Amino acid sequence: MGNVLTQLPLFQATQRRLAIWYTLVTGLLLLIFATGFFLYVRGTLIERVDDTLNHVVEVVSRSLIISPDAPEPINWPVSFDRNPLATAALEEDHIDLEGFNAAGELAWSTLGDVLEIPLRPSRNPVTIITNPLAPPESRHWLRQITVTLRQKNQVIGYLRVSHPWFEVTRPSQELLVDLSLGLGAMVGLVAASGWFLSRLAMEPIWESYAYLKQFTADASHELRNPIALIQTNVQVALADPHPDRQAQQLQAVERITRRLGRLVDDLLFLARQDSGIVPLRLQLCALDGILMTVIGEQEIIAQARQITLDLEIADMEALNPNPNDEPFTLQGDEDQLLRLFTNLISNAIVHSPPSGCIQMQLTQEAQSYRVTIQDQGPGIPSESLPRIFDRFFRLKPTQSEGTGLGLAIAQAIVHNHQGKIQVKSGINQGTTFTVSLPRTN
Repeated sequence: MGNVLTQLPLFQATQRRLAIWYTLVTGLLLLIFATGFFLYVRGTLIERVDDTLNHVVEVVSRSLIISPDAPEPINWPVSFDRNPLATAALEEDHIDLEGFNAAGELAWSTLGDVLEIPLRPSRNPVTIITNPLAPPESRHWLRQITVTLRQKNQVIGYLRVSHPWFEVTRPSQELLVDLSLGLGAMVGLVAASGWFLSRLAMEPIWESYAYLKQFTADASHELRNPIALIQTNVQVALADPHPDRQAQQLQAVERITRRLGRLVDDLLFLARQDSGIVPLRLQLCALDGILMTVIGEQEIIAQARQITLDLEIADMEALNPNPNDEPFTLQGDEDQLLRLFTNLISNAIVHSPPSGCIQMQLTQEAQSYRVTIQDQGPGIPSESLPRIFDRFFRLKPTQSEGTGLGLAIAQAIVHNHQGKIQVKSGINQGTTFTVSLPRTN
């Protein structure tokens, strides 16, 4: 049934929308993560370059020889071989230095070519481009710091330190390519997994739809037959105005209407149980009293079929010698418990042969009360046992007695009370239902 339902346009569209939304949301989260990671790495690279620039500025500033009385106060070094900052270190970090006099004229440089960049003193690193009007291949991006050199509050020159920007852009571009490829691959995997997960998410809906479809078909079939019978009897009564025959037809209509009413009540009960809109009206209930009440109600039907109802109640004094404990008392909904055992006992009466006996037993276990109902009927085939609690399931689909909802209602009531119901049967061996209900502590 699920494979058929997956071909329905509604389910296909829903599964597709779920997969698309899952992919979009997950892809957006991955994009946010990748963007944050890229910005973090790029910021780390920029911070590393800026730390290098500041360190070079500090070391070079301290290594300069200042002669205030000389025509050129700053003695720019010819080489750094004897300076704490070695030339090899500068080349390794791709650092270039430029020295300017107080008038802003270039006095010393480690660059092979003079950079035609305006002098802009600032302690904060800035990113600039050389020769902005030149062709792209002739342009160079640099990260620079330009500091003002002072002696006794007098400007004596400027020091500019440059670092190539490609040490930031090149790893950033490589990382961007890697993240783009990784993000694309991840989105593809997410799309595939999203389609798979949406299919898993739709399976309970498909099963519910299939169950609802089957339930609707069964209910329609069960309702169609009595409605057709009512219509036929009414037509016959209208066609034959004889009072005696009309009375017979009206009696038939009344019987069919009662059966139809029971069917509607059963359907409403199950529908309310499925939706959870009928809360349990819990109260202290005497289980032995409920069983005796049901037996009293079913006694007339059983006698008409010459069937004996035999109830055996365990000796509570032997099971529990505490005189303060109420025997067979539990928290439950009395109306539902009455309906539970009415369905089970009436079902046993229907399937018992004439002059048969239905044996019932009530006993106490460690944490629960156990009720067994055993008939002497023809039994249930082993292949049908797993389905006997299904709604509208009947061993003989053509049988007129019952609606096929009694055992489904019994199971729902047992589950409402946190209990268990089991069945044991075999061909020509009768059927035994066992109901376990939790005790009141």
